[in-house]
Amino acid sequence: MFFRWEWLLPVLTAPIVPTLGPIHPDALTADLFEDTLQAAATGDFLPYDKDRRWGGEKNEKVLREDVVHQPEHTLIPTLTRRGRGTVKVFAYGPNDSVVDGAAELAAKLAAVHDVVNARVVRPLGPETGSPRSTRIQLKDFTAGPCPDPGGPVRPVTAWPTAVQKTFAPFAEAMTTDGLAFLYSQMQAGRCGPVLTAAVEDRVVGAIGPMEVRPDATGRPQLMPQYFAVLPETRGQGLGRVLWRAAMHWGQSHGAAYQLLQTEANGPSDRLCQSEGLTSLGFTHITPA
Repeated sequence: MFFRWEWLLPVLTAPIVPTLGPIHPDALTADLFEDTLQAAATGDFLPYDKDRRWGGEKNEKVLREDVVHQPEHTLIPTLTRRGRGTVKVFAYGPNDSVVDGAAELAAKLAAVHDVVNARVVRPLGPETGSPRSTRIQLKDFTAGPCPDPGGPVRPVTAWPTAVQKTFAPFAEAMTTDGLAFLYSQMQAGRCGPVLTAAVEDRVVGAIGPMEVRPDATGRPQLMPQYFAVLPETRGQGLGRVLWRAAMHWGQSHGAAYQLLQTEANGPSDRLCQSEGLTSLGFTHITPA
């Protein structure tokens, strides 16, 4: 085994694993980190990788030969060829100085692999967020009921045909929120239901896909969704109704929990915080 848990555990200030993303704290083990090294060698998806649902090949892999694993800190670089390419170095360590070493490694590996972007990913504890961080949040479905909120929300396929046809322009308008990608997956039949809100026979909000899959321990997890509401219809409570409908769907379909990533102090972040989700920490990404 490459990773020593007694070295890694003290510096895991937030439960995030390179190439896998946020992990439930109860499922966080050295084996997960080991699995990312094995996946890098084969190029295959791990059985519990959330990206596996999209098909194709795993785009990001750990640069296993360049991992730095020491008692005081661990640096884990990853490489993706998407776009102009990116090297990210995940910097696990108690001192801010770990960022300097990670930045140096990221810049070096970006040059070696001839990619344009070099980034440092710093996990931070729940008490040390920053305005530019991404918050990791936990929704525990065993903590209480998630009632159906009602309202103008239903799966997109349950609306009349005329309403369904408005999803495409909605998705195009919300491209930066990932809805155009989601629409392409819907057309290819590669994803689960998508819940939508419609006002005056027009889709104005969506959350999806709705899918429950087992995590590394076999516990059922509601997978992350794309979530967006048209700017001109915000402030009417539609986002909250959509989100509650998604949580009702997840609980009704046997999910034990969901992990979400939200931009700190952004609209989705404030929504999740007001709904009582547990903050597990942050990830802070900076250029190398």
